Amino acid sequence: MLSIVSIATGDIFRSEIKRNTALGRKVVDFVKKGQLVPDKIVMEILEKKINSPNVKSGFILDGYPRTIEQAKTLEKVTKIDAVIRLIVPERIIVERLSNRRICRSCGEVYNLRYLKPKKEGICDKCGGQLFQREDDKPEVIKERLKVYENQTQPLINYYQGEVPVISIENNQIETPPETIINEILRELKKANVK
Repeated sequence: MLSIVSIATGDIFRSEIKRNTALGRKVVDFVKKGQLVPDKIVMEILEKKINSPNVKSGFILDGYPRTIEQAKTLEKVTKIDAVIRLIVPERIIVERLSNRRICRSCGEVYNLRYLKPKKEGICDKCGGQLFQREDDKPEVIKERLKVYENQTQPLINYYQGEVPVISIENNQIETPPETIINEILRELKKANVK
């Protein structure tokens, strides 16, 4: 849809953990417990990604910033054009994430409720084994939501009036991701964000 790069800090950390890199060993305990990785580590990685040649036409940050301090540090590196805020009830978040399964080989994402693989536990795309991430277990999800409420929610007020804050509500567990994406794109267009 958009020809811009998505930079998801969680994906970066999981990849580093899987490859057992020095960074992966630094962050593994934070990720497993649903805690935030220390700002210094996150910013070091983000700055490298943001300044890489393949993001010159733009990027979407997924999972960052998560605190006001991170937002202030980010401002020294790049300009934010808009904030997208997804408003979803806790029960739906827990249900969707706890049913998510990911292919160990190619990273394809499934959901046991509404996006099932043809053969249980096997990726349709490459035949790889599906697994549940540690941070997709209900108790970890709930901990992540508490962290969000305390540390990330205040960012909405921080950015309000500075950049467009696009708020999208989803109260239905069956809503396809494409529906939400199309709604986000409509709202960005209305806000004149390119």
